[in-house]
Amino acid sequence: MKAKDLRIKTIEELKKLENDLRKKMQEYLILKKIKKLDKPYFLRQTKKDLARVLTVINEKLKQKWENK
Repeated sequence: MKAKDLRIKTIEELKKLENDLRKKMQEYLILKKIKKLDKPYFLRQTKKDLARVLTVINEKLKQKWENK
C-alpha cells in the first residue's frame, strides 16, 4: 500500500481502512501469542500500512482546517 494511492481516497474510506487494519493487526498479535503466526512480516507490514493510513488522515484533516 502506497501513500500516493491512499491520498486519492476520502477520509471516510481511510477511516474504514484504518478499522480493518486494526482488526487484522489484532488477529496477527493473537496468532503471534499462540505461536501460530507463520510469517511475522505480516504483522510488520500491517503496522506500517496502519501508520501510512493515519498519516494521510492527519494530512487531510490538517488541510481541511487550514482551508477554513
